[in-house]
Amino acid sequence: MLDIIKEPWPWYVAGPLIGLTVPALLILGNKSFGISSSLRHICAACIPANVSFFKYDWKKESWNLFFVLGIFFGGMIAAHLLMIPEEITVNPNLKAELATYGITDYSNLVPTQLINFESLLTLKGFILMVVGGFLVGFGTRYAGGCTSGHAIMGLSNLQWPSLVATICFMIGGFLMANVILPIILSL
Repeated sequence: MLDIIKEPWPWYVAGPLIGLTVPALLILGNKSFGISSSLRHICAACIPANVSFFKYDWKKESWNLFFVLGIFFGGMIAAHLLMIPEEITVNPNLKAELATYGITDYSNLVPTQLINFESLLTLKGFILMVVGGFLVGFGTRYAGGCTSGHAIMGLSNLQWPSLVATICFMIGGFLMANVILPIILSL
């Protein structure tokens, strides 16, 4: 049984399971799926500031905080108990391209040559971690939600803004991976 959990699940199993989350949330509690709103709930609960954006009854949305905690602890359990000790499989063409940028360690989910505390003090690390984090946060707020909220919940509800946001997420991802990231990695 544990071997089934450790292996990557095919799209035709994982996709419907993720997709069934939407009707389950709607039917069981009239709730919308999304992760980025949990940061707003945490700020509303913890920061007693006089900011109108945080003045709402966040306790009505506390289920979302438990959902995010479940994702966090589920990820921790998976990382520690279900970790496969072998090197992560990377396409040989991608490996060859990344080697030109000095990225050769695939023992973790994220290459240690890119994401570590020492590289945070370099221009490349600062751009990837701090500027990238800021842009993700800003983009999420500007788009009115994250990829999970728009691409999973919004599209299943046939919301036009979610279609536009999802298309923009995809275009941004393609541009980042194929144009901007190679420039940053060559710094």
